[in-house]
Amino acid sequence: MSSNPLQGAQFVLAAHRINQLPADEGAEVAFAGRSNAGKSSALNALTGHRGLARTSKTPGRTQQMVAFSLPPIVHGEALPALEARLIDLPGYGYAKVPEALREHWRREIDRYLHERRSLRGVVLIVDIRHPLKEFDRMMLDFCLRTELACHVLLTKADKLSRNQASQALAALRKELPVGTPATVQVFSSAAGTGVEEARSAVMQLLEGNVRTKSLAER
Repeated sequence: MSSNPLQGAQFVLAAHRINQLPADEGAEVAFAGRSNAGKSSALNALTGHRGLARTSKTPGRTQQMVAFSLPPIVHGEALPALEARLIDLPGYGYAKVPEALREHWRREIDRYLHERRSLRGVVLIVDIRHPLKEFDRMMLDFCLRTELACHVLLTKADKLSRNQASQALAALRKELPVGTPATVQVFSSAAGTGVEEARSAVMQLLEGNVRTKSLAER
């Protein structure tokens, strides 16, 4: 068995609307974050597939919801294998796109987070060198209100000293709202820092509690 449980990830499709995504069954984890925070690089590092997600020096290149399939999760011979996916949400923030397209993605991401039953958790990508932005706070607040698990990757840790990275991690943990179902770690796709820890966190999200109701039904 591979030491990387996320190895074997494959591109499935890119969707402009939520109803174009794969069937809403099994388990999936969404990757969200501001443009240029290192989301594509993190996906590539976690899956061990350098070219899986497009990386670019131009922020905001991810303009669709991109679905990647994972090897099925096996829980034992008595239970059927669980279909698993990663969903790369459009980068938010710097993208030089028309306001109408930005509004479209605001609506679609909101629908996705509220309605997607197979969504087990969110991996929030945050550049460790910068304070939380409005989008980051909105995502953390959403996870708190809906009891949706969230794991924060403080990316680009190789740009800081170990002491600076530790200080940034401690500062963010203090800043999280009380009760937020979020875990936080230092991460660097370039240096390989925290990759194993992050893979374990993604698997824990995928194997976590089933979302029995959409938020709209609560």
